[in-house]
Amino acid sequence: MPMIHATDRQGQTHDIMANEGASLMETLRDKGGLDIAAICGGMCACATCHVHVAPDWMDKLPEAEPDETELVEFSPAYEEARSRLSCQIPVTEALDGLTLTLAPEE
Repeated sequence: MPMIHATDRQGQTHDIMANEGASLMETLRDKGGLDIAAICGGMCACATCHVHVAPDWMDKLPEAEPDETELVEFSPAYEEARSRLSCQIPVTEALDGLTLTLAPEE
């Protein structure tokens, strides 16, 4: 089981054991109990699961699809080198140790 290190909007870090095959959004929300709205249910339509990934992890993630990039670029919390939608990242063993921070709410 991969371990995800997530910092919430209050600055507290949570170590979350993730299930492979789930989305990162589901892991953060369901297993980590973090405040992620996920209004669209993980369909890449709302950007309420926006996270800032630690720079050294960005190259280890699957490449963002154009729809994801377009959504996240319009977020006030967008950071070009770090922003991703957690609903678009499947959890795999390769993400063991992933470090991220929830983006500020809009």
